[in-house]
Amino acid sequence: MPNLSLPSALLIAAAEAEITEAEATRLADAAALAALRDRLAGADTELTAMTLALEAERKRAEETLTLLAGARAVAETADETETALAAAETALLAEQEKTLAAAREVELLNQQIAALRSQLGSLQQVLDEAQARDAAAQVQLESLGSELNTALAQVASEQRRRAELEAAEAARLEAENRDLARFRSEFFGELSTLLAGREGVRVVGDRFVFSSEVLFNPGSADLAPEGRAQIAGVVRTLDEVRQKIPAEIDWIIRVDGHTDNVPLSGGGAFADNWELSQARALSVVRFMQDELGFPPDRMAATGFGEYRPVAAGDTPEVRALNRRIELKLTER
Repeated sequence: MPNLSLPSALLIAAAEAEITEAEATRLADAAALAALRDRLAGADTELTAMTLALEAERKRAEETLTLLAGARAVAETADETETALAAAETALLAEQEKTLAAAREVELLNQQIAALRSQLGSLQQVLDEAQARDAAAQVQLESLGSELNTALAQVASEQRRRAELEAAEAARLEAENRDLARFRSEFFGELSTLLAGREGVRVVGDRFVFSSEVLFNPGSADLAPEGRAQIAGVVRTLDEVRQKIPAEIDWIIRVDGHTDNVPLSGGGAFADNWELSQARALSVVRFMQDELGFPPDRMAATGFGEYRPVAAGDTPEVRALNRRIELKLTER
């Protein structure tokens, strides 16, 4: 049986008390019994009504309990929500910190990007300037290449022209040498005839060799009378030959002085054999120029000292051979 409220229990208890009392006092009274039955029927109706009321109360109580449970659930949910909210707030704070940190990193990154863009702009400017210089250099290089090609062409032309001139000069010199060889042969032939049989004069290759004893006194660079006569005969023959030599042949008479290997004392007019050989060659040249009128631009005087001997050894005969004056008709 469902639980009853206090007023309903009192009513039921009172009704049962009345019924018990009626049964005790009026068992025989049918009317009373009927009335009691009626009253019981009414009580039953009332009980039914009360039962319905109780059921309604029960439903309301259940609803209340449901509401209370819901309220408790809501309260528990609220606690959980509060906990969740606290956790969410904590997480939110953490996320905010992360967001702030990320914002700071983004700001730093933006600054770095701005710096990089600035550097990139500077580099781009440098690159643009370099490209401009490269373009100018390329233009200059092309111009220089063109100028170089022109210069190379000119050089090639000059080289061809020089080669042609050199070939022509070589041909001219060859012709001159042939001509000079012919006049040298003529000169040598006439001199050989003139000087044939004379002591102290000999032909060595393309040179006339005069012994120093024929031309000079011992230790002297002054031409002796016999030496002057010998040189004068050579110049007369040479004057005849040089008249026939074409003007374009650049010839000279080279006068070379040589000594033996006996050192000079150094107390005389000459310090050593170098000076003696040069002085003797120069004495011949000056005699040819000053006394015989031979053109000075066709002569050369050279001293070799003791360093070009024609014979080896230290005998008086060998030394006599090495003391000499050589005349050679040759090109300049």
